[in-house]
Amino acid sequence: MNSISQNVIKHKVGLLNLAAELGNVSRACKVMGFSRDTFYRYQSAVESGGVEALIDSNRRKPNLRNRVDGVVEDTVKAFAIEQPAYGQVRVSNELRRRGVFVSPSGVRSIWLRHDECTYFAPSN
Repeated sequence: MNSISQNVIKHKVGLLNLAAELGNVSRACKVMGFSRDTFYRYQSAVESGGVEALIDSNRRKPNLRNRVDGVVEDTVKAFAIEQPAYGQVRVSNELRRRGVFVSPSGVRSIWLRHDECTYFAPSN
């Protein structure tokens, strides 16, 4: 567990401990700056899964539906190595001639995802 998640858990456990110490949930929430609804969510999470359940699980997961197939992605990467001077529009057009259909913005997204976008580097 990294230090950021430990700090987040520390504040959540601190709220639970303060409420137990004071014996008053409303007062503990007011002191810590949390809502009572939040307190009860934390409390039910700890009861069901222990302190580890307080780790944020609502992190966004990548939307893989918007990505091209792995075969197309590999083809775009190979073409970028083969023709490094071509821009995203030309790569898209050349690949279309070869039967691989990917938009220019799709080519750019693949390049950015794999750090193969060399023409965006500042020239000296």
